[in-house]
Amino acid sequence: MVASPNVRLRLTNRAENVLLVRQALSGLAESVGLDPVALNDISTAVTEACNNVVLHAYEGGEGEGPLEVELCVGADGFDAVVRDHGVGIRPGVKAAEELSGGIGLPVIQALSETVEFRDLPGGGTEVAMHFEAVGSNPPEETAGEEGAALEAIDHGTPGGDLTLMTVGPTSVARGVVPRVLSTLAARAYFSTDRISDTQMLADALVAQTDGEVLAGHLSMGVSVAPRNLEIRVGPLRTGRADALFRETALDGLGPVLERITDGHAVSPAGSAEILDVRLAQRN
Repeated sequence: MVASPNVRLRLTNRAENVLLVRQALSGLAESVGLDPVALNDISTAVTEACNNVVLHAYEGGEGEGPLEVELCVGADGFDAVVRDHGVGIRPGVKAAEELSGGIGLPVIQALSETVEFRDLPGGGTEVAMHFEAVGSNPPEETAGEEGAALEAIDHGTPGGDLTLMTVGPTSVARGVVPRVLSTLAARAYFSTDRISDTQMLADALVAQTDGEVLAGHLSMGVSVAPRNLEIRVGPLRTGRADALFRETALDGLGPVLERITDGHAVSPAGSAEILDVRLAQRN
């Protein structure tokens, strides 16, 4: 993957996180106008690669470790990378029926134009898949510094069920961020109304940070607990975090966001700043 990924996810290999990957993939596909048939093939292959990490990468499905996913749409097609830091996989070592309930590697190889299995230093495997992106309109490229932005978000984000994500440019973030946050709100046992509030916050975060997020990518860390979401966003240009909640922000939406959230804080991050927002289920 030469270009900077449009979506980068850092998750644990819990089975429920495969749905987050699929939601991010769907949001990216929608934002670039990817053909539905192509999306189905890509989603199936990426899901199988993720399921392998869930089932086989860490102590035979009993252990827990990182599941990393990168998605990128370019002029030459769609690239997806699924990475683990466990025992990894090797073509031909495990029988097809052992993988993902009998689908696994043969389907990944059949659906992708090319697939490479790369050993990682210290253990693990990177599965790099390339697909034809039928009908897609690739987004503009952005600066490749989202990795550093993700580290800034990771530092200080509460632990537990943690999702780390960078997404860009804004045209992609509009499709991806609301889907991912809404899925996490459902995981936190939010009511339908509270999930709608979460989606409103997601839309506002993307709109308000357009052009104000460093490196052209919005970085986000979300910690999930029953009836609670802790969301960390940035790094943002100084002054942009509090601006989200001002009365003049987003055509008067600022007071609405103040009302639907359960507290926010702003902290410095070098020459930038980080926004922390809390959402809780309300009785």
